[in-house]
Amino acid sequence: MRITRLAAVAAIASLAMGMTACGGDSNSDSGGDSGATKGIIDKAATEKKLVVGVKADQPGLGLQTGAEYEGFDIEIAKIIGKGLGLEPTALEWKTTVSANREPFIEQGQVDLVVATYTITDQRKQKVNFGGPYYMAGQDLLVAADNTTITGPDTLAGKRVCSVAGSTPAQRIKDEYKDAKLTELDAYSKCIALLANKKIDAVTTDDIILAGYAAQPQNAGKFKIVGKPFSEEPYGIGLAKADKAGCEKVNEILKAAAADGSYAKAWDDTLGKSGKPAPQLDTTKLTNCA
Repeated sequence: MRITRLAAVAAIASLAMGMTACGGDSNSDSGGDSGATKGIIDKAATEKKLVVGVKADQPGLGLQTGAEYEGFDIEIAKIIGKGLGLEPTALEWKTTVSANREPFIEQGQVDLVVATYTITDQRKQKVNFGGPYYMAGQDLLVAADNTTITGPDTLAGKRVCSVAGSTPAQRIKDEYKDAKLTELDAYSKCIALLANKKIDAVTTDDIILAGYAAQPQNAGKFKIVGKPFSEEPYGIGLAKADKAGCEKVNEILKAAAADGSYAKAWDDTLGKSGKPAPQLDTTKLTNCA
């Protein structure tokens, strides 16, 4: 009897585990549950909050001062939150760097990433993207008196800094192999090296470089070479399985382009540099996977 009872208990446990596994499989196709996190539509409706991954060291885009974050990406995140029925106070900011954006989404540490996040085919294997909400181009920032670096074709032997895990760093490794690349975890650290003449150039998207060059403490120190050598479509990252959430993000962006809130987000942040608000081309929004 003891053996029979043990066998029965084992059979019941096995059946329960099987039922749990089946339940997990059915949930993964429920229109926005990635397994690690709920879809953003469901979470916004039920939990009344979202965690958003943002940059903390990019002036004009995503900059942390104390407990506050400000910049164009922050305003775009607020627009998405509002479209999901959330007040700005319902958004929790979580600092990301280029190398941890996909892991943060996959692990459920964040619900969205709005962090100068270029849409690439490689990244789309791991996460979904709404957008693009801005088209940037890779460029170079050099000392104001630098006359030797005039574009990417003059980088041979030059000390160039970018961020590990970023598409600009990868492009230098792939296409400009004669450059001496230093990879750090934040562009602000590259800027410090440039200010101290430890490197010759910083490379990333033109709008990020413009933000640094425009900071009061950097006035007159740097210049942007002004020869973009890529197209960087900035997207809003979310869980790979959250197709419904991705489509909702694109719907919200279309509305923001039409009602003026997109232009206002620009004018309140990057517009202070004197650069007029770009036209958001909603015909180029992604086909959510």
